[in-house]
Amino acid sequence: MSGAARRRPLGVVTRGTTNPNRLRRVDNWIVATCADRLRAAADPLVVDLGYGATPVTAVELRARLAAGVRPDVRLVGLEIDPARVAAAAPAADPPGLTFARGGFELAGLRPVLVRAFNVLRQYDEREVPAAWRTMTSALAPGGVLVEGTCDELGRLAAWLLIDADGPRTLTLAAKLTTLDSPAELAERLPKALIHRNVPGEPVHDLIRALNDAWWAAAPYATFGPRQRWLRAVSHLRDTGWPILDRPHRWRQGELTLSWPPPTPGRSG
Repeated sequence: MSGAARRRPLGVVTRGTTNPNRLRRVDNWIVATCADRLRAAADPLVVDLGYGATPVTAVELRARLAAGVRPDVRLVGLEIDPARVAAAAPAADPPGLTFARGGFELAGLRPVLVRAFNVLRQYDEREVPAAWRTMTSALAPGGVLVEGTCDELGRLAAWLLIDADGPRTLTLAAKLTTLDSPAELAERLPKALIHRNVPGEPVHDLIRALNDAWWAAAPYATFGPRQRWLRAVSHLRDTGWPILDRPHRWRQGELTLSWPPPTPGRSG
């Protein structure tokens, strides 16, 4: 294989649709959850893979990390489409924000963290493990990949935290004031899980258990959707699901648990 072939970005061009603040939920989770990794890094490099037709979400991620973690964080937005890279160039005004052409190989970079959102959704499920391996093999030691999906307005989202050994946690997140039922989150599961939302699979049991807990907590709706969500998540934890974090994160409309759960199919 020629040198030029080896340098060719791995992957295909995504649809590119995006909106301002679409990824605010995962960004805020990254700031809260991955800060120690970035603070400890000699080079706090982050890659936003597949930022889309406009660079707005890459700009937002860099701003949130600079304000909430460390001001010298470097963010590189990678896109396969050279036209998107060229169009993003004017947004590279703040120090530490650049754009380049690249794919799953991460353009030869060694980041501490990669955010790849709404990228793998268009791939076949069988292609996902290889994409994960390619990205995690390019990470700096101890680095992580945050890979997931959200709706067009960022009201529903789900993502996996992945390291060299595979998925470590799964997070479900929603705008609680517009959430009718946690079952809606099933449509936004990461590609590796969305087709596994069938009886007998852990993710199906999780969504069912969360939905049941939400409806059981209906009396708490009098006090607002946040109190209802807190009650539902607390019930899941009490019935044996490996829920992480504390209520201050749950209050954001989040639920993070170890993945895969140690007792698949346990639904309380």
